[in-house]
Amino acid sequence: MTKKNEACGVAKKCGACQLTNMDYERQLRFKQAGVVKLLGRFCRVCEIIGMEQPNCYRNKAQYAVRRAGNGRVVTGIYQSATGSVAVTDSCFLNDERSNEIVRFIRGLMNELHILPYSEKGGKGVLRHILVRCSRSTGEYMVVFVCFDDDLKHEAELTRRLCERFPEIKTVVLNVSRSAKMTLGARERVLFGSGYIEDVLCGKRFRISPRSFYQINPTQTEKLYKTAIGYAGLTGRERILDAYCGVGTIGICASGAAGSVVGVEINGEAVKDAKENARLNGVENAVYINADAADYMREAAQNGERFDVVFTDPPRAGCSRIFLSSLVQLSPKKIVYVSCDPETLARDLYSLTKNGYKVRRVQPVDMFPNTRHVETVALLSYAPKT
Repeated sequence: MTKKNEACGVAKKCGACQLTNMDYERQLRFKQAGVVKLLGRFCRVCEIIGMEQPNCYRNKAQYAVRRAGNGRVVTGIYQSATGSVAVTDSCFLNDERSNEIVRFIRGLMNELHILPYSEKGGKGVLRHILVRCSRSTGEYMVVFVCFDDDLKHEAELTRRLCERFPEIKTVVLNVSRSAKMTLGARERVLFGSGYIEDVLCGKRFRISPRSFYQINPTQTEKLYKTAIGYAGLTGRERILDAYCGVGTIGICASGAAGSVVGVEINGEAVKDAKENARLNGVENAVYINADAADYMREAAQNGERFDVVFTDPPRAGCSRIFLSSLVQLSPKKIVYVSCDPETLARDLYSLTKNGYKVRRVQPVDMFPNTRHVETVALLSYAPKT
């Protein structure tokens, strides 16, 4: 039995891990019960897919940088409730090497007298440290999130960091005026190519500092394989990948489909999706920079047909306009990947009122030790006669 994570000294202050008082088996039962309560009215809910090792799963570590009362540089994690910083240098959800990299950077900041940016005094430069990693390739990326483009001792900082950790393939300086962990649009590569690569479901993906990419690669593979399996692809289907991001689901499904159309409102993500398709030799996928609801409505008006629509919306779920456009497009199947069972329940209710029937529901524990749970739902068009 996986024990409770009692070793985390800032769990109560941080607030990000709400279930550390439970052993992992109890966490899974708790999440299963929650999904059943919300979604069991639509169909039988399959048993949640858990992890063998539910710690150190995050491939993205984010730390705020602050100056303590004694003048030393400290790192910490934003408290979910207040927005203030809980001082720590080791989150047990993060990849441990990422934690080591952050601790080393903090030590260099103290040694080289690199000041964190102060919101009150307006002094210093460095706001946050972001580390992204790939378990499959062993590559690491470090991003210094700064108030402006002038990072003191950046050359020495980068050189010593990469000498100590040769697995770091790129270092990027990102300029952000936001006090929270938000990346800005302007960035400069200090070392390497500006990206790392990861392998997911046998496909290779390029990850840049601002790319949206699932943080738990082990569970993401299970999630995507479930979603693609639910689509029941035979090699002839025309797929629409709404909210496609950098193209992960559509590219993973492309080999079993006739064609894929990915739609994404974020222009940078569309560029990444096109590059990822090229990287994998995927020739049956196109990517369009547009609002998914607008695209579906226009496609329906033009008489276009899709066999399957994959939708992976943000936590707020699908908008009413999106759902209306989806119903108007009326694909044979909808595979809905959700990060919030409550908004999924709301959206499934809407879709079932408009000719669809929920066939399967599969929870996946993407975020152990937190209250969050990912869910895949399969719907098929079954209008009442």
